Amino acid sequence: MSKRTIEIKLRLSENEFQYLNRRVKKSGVSREGYLRHLIRDRIPPDLPPPDFYATLRELQHISRNLNQIARKAHTVGAIDVGRYDENVAVLHRTMLQLMDAIMSPRRLE
Repeated sequence: MSKRTIEIKLRLSENEFQYLNRRVKKSGVSREGYLRHLIRDRIPPDLPPPDFYATLRELQHISRNLNQIARKAHTVGAIDVGRYDENVAVLHRTMLQLMDAIMSPRRLE
């Protein structure tokens, strides 16, 4: 059984309603969920930029590569310097892309 049994009727102006809907869309949560966050003094974060998840997958791939290099280095007692340097360079570029995707100013709607 649902704990939420109280219903509240709320009237908004057209502008307020449009603004609320824009914020809800940016956050990716339901309108009700968004308002519940606000009641708890929280502002739901905006969804990450579209390329965020692709960049995150690339970081996971790089992490696996570096882990394989480390395991091989531990087993053999030597490191594949070329492969390691290549992965570190890709990691650095990807981190910069991620920082740009998250921290760059975005156009207002």
